[in-house]
Amino acid sequence: MLRALAVDDERPSLEELLYLLNADPRIGSAEGAGDATEALRRINRALESGPDGPEAIDVVFLDINMPGLDGLDLARLLTGFAKPPLVVFVTAHEDFAVQAFDLKAVDYVLKPVRKERLAEAVRRAAELVRRPAEPGDQAPRIPVHEPDPDHIPVELGGVTRFVSVEDITHVEAQGDYARLHTTKGSHLVRIPLSTLEERWRSRGFVRIHRRHLVALRHIGELRLDAGTVSVLVGSEELQVSRRHARELRDLLMRRT
Repeated sequence: MLRALAVDDERPSLEELLYLLNADPRIGSAEGAGDATEALRRINRALESGPDGPEAIDVVFLDINMPGLDGLDLARLLTGFAKPPLVVFVTAHEDFAVQAFDLKAVDYVLKPVRKERLAEAVRRAAELVRRPAEPGDQAPRIPVHEPDPDHIPVELGGVTRFVSVEDITHVEAQGDYARLHTTKGSHLVRIPLSTLEERWRSRGFVRIHRRHLVALRHIGELRLDAGTVSVLVGSEELQVSRRHARELRDLLMRRT
């Protein structure tokens, strides 16, 4: 049974989160804090009381955008503790996922919170609490299951949607993550660029730089300027590294 602390400065969001947590049979107790400073005081008391103390906390469900000390600030402080509680971010902003997982977050749940999605975050936390952490343990990888090779699932606003690979113009590396760019926007997925490069090579995607993977069909121009090479993808100009320039020119010529 997990002992949880929910942190959110918006009272309706906090009450909804507490309601969902208390409805989960794996949650033994769930308390709320209205800001990160209050949460930090409670966590300090919990650590002082010990893992079996009356105020112990196993996992913190943490909003990011809060006045004063925000959720990322609090998570950074917790990384300096000897035995901090686990952290699950619950936020309306998808742009902080990379920073969140760099801070060893267990999960990153987008608002509006769905019962099923929160239950998955609770499951992951419960597994980690049951299994004592080993030195050097990393945050668990979020498995990615594609329903078919033509689509890739992305989470947006708490809803999983399926983006067509044909609509992806290019992919940008962001650490262990990749940002998928389409003509309608971008989506962050927890898949390394090297994995997508291997998976989509046969679909016309080519590496042009250590940070970029591009769909050949979406390249509008190949530009040469004073020894540098770049490509125009939509309205965005992307640099091509020297090691990839010749292969890219050959591929484009063959396609032509």
